[in-house]
Amino acid sequence: MKQVSRQTQTQTQRQVQTLSPQQIMVVKLIELPTLELEERVRAELLENPALEEGVEETHLEEKLSGEDSSNNHEDNEYDALKDYLTEDDIPDYKLREPRQSYQNPLEEIPFADSTSFYEILQTQLGEQKISDHQRKLGEYLIGSLDDDGLLRKPLSHINDELAIYANIETTNEELLEVLNIIQSFDPPGIGARNLQECLLIQINRQKDSSTTKKEKLLISDFYEEFTKKHWTKIVEQTGWTRGELNEIVKEITKLNPRPGAALGETVGHNTQPIIPDFIVDTYDDGEINLSLNNKNTPQLRISQSFKNLADEHIYNKKNQNQASKDALVFMKQKIDSAQGFIDAIKQRQNTLMSTMHAIIEWQKTFFLTGDETQLRPMILKDIAKQTDLDISTISRVSNSKYVQTNHGIFPLKFFFNDSYTTKDGEEMSVREIKIALQKCVDEENKRKPLTDDALADLLEKQGYPIARRTVAKYRQQLNIPVARLRKSIK
Repeated sequence: MKQVSRQTQTQTQRQVQTLSPQQIMVVKLIELPTLELEERVRAELLENPALEEGVEETHLEEKLSGEDSSNNHEDNEYDALKDYLTEDDIPDYKLREPRQSYQNPLEEIPFADSTSFYEILQTQLGEQKISDHQRKLGEYLIGSLDDDGLLRKPLSHINDELAIYANIETTNEELLEVLNIIQSFDPPGIGARNLQECLLIQINRQKDSSTTKKEKLLISDFYEEFTKKHWTKIVEQTGWTRGELNEIVKEITKLNPRPGAALGETVGHNTQPIIPDFIVDTYDDGEINLSLNNKNTPQLRISQSFKNLADEHIYNKKNQNQASKDALVFMKQKIDSAQGFIDAIKQRQNTLMSTMHAIIEWQKTFFLTGDETQLRPMILKDIAKQTDLDISTISRVSNSKYVQTNHGIFPLKFFFNDSYTTKDGEEMSVREIKIALQKCVDEENKRKPLTDDALADLLEKQGYPIARRTVAKYRQQLNIPVARLRKSIK
């Protein structure tokens, strides 16, 4: 018996979320960094005659409060416009100016050029009277710098890499000699091997004075106390007054802990200047001030002359023709579009500020101290939960956005880092573990480099109980070779 198949039709109900045109515009504006937002706003000013640059100082007066309502068609047309004709159009998305800071003016921070980060340093290297061998070492050292412009690899590690990958025989002493040449390049601090050396290089490049001598003493002999803000201990051991110490610290905080940021990022990213989207100023009393860097973004309002033109068409009852009606429809569309754009700009501001406030609250210790090891584990979900925003929105805000702090300019992605949960349920920052791992490798005996098992044991003694396979994973992410490749050939 032949079996006949049957087709059945069932009706299911599911919820599908679609974005309105206004929501799509907000999403697109949120994704734009400051510089592109300025361009977008100026383009909108050119395209929409109902939009103009400027600030209205008074509320618009209510119109036609006693107007005859016998012509319902005309009254309906007026109702469609009255929200725009009677509301206060002063844009409130411009934030107050940030509190006066002791940092360099913001406009001096961006550095735009048509060459890459490494090409700028290579050009300076080419101006040096050195041997071909030294030039090859210099080129490799420059290529080993991170985006901050610092050399975080130990010279012995670079020595091994040159022998293994470039077939270049050298010594740590030769590398140090060439590195000293690179450290004389601009901007000051380039090529430093750690933050302490970075600050000392910049201090030594300053004009010699009693203040710079004290700065050098503070960073050279009291660096740990300085980073931990043990001010009382410093005053007791130096004999300085608290006022003197405050002035010295204030001068040191003007230095750039990330000199590479002044040259832009890596190849392909520095054809445009890095303009911070946020400005975060921290002060000795623990106060943190956040502001948006939008001083170059035009303030927007609905054009009063365009409104007046719309009024003339609305009130011209005797000469209503098709051309006049078409003109009114056009003006209503432009006014609606202009108001929608202003509202989208405001929503972008609120979203960005809400997100950055949450990041500051989460990573407050870092903003106060600049200590990277104090960054707490933080993922997009954490900030989304704190702000009641969608994870995709937080992702858009953090993408291609930068914040200027007292400790340098950082991409927002810098503050997001995963956590590692130990067997005991303790949550630890992956970034902190990686810093500890890098330090262990830097300080190891290169004649007997540590295996992953030995590194795991050493890290556990330091309070980081992670498995050997996790050590291997983080080591690879840090571009640290296995032990046998780190072994010194000298």
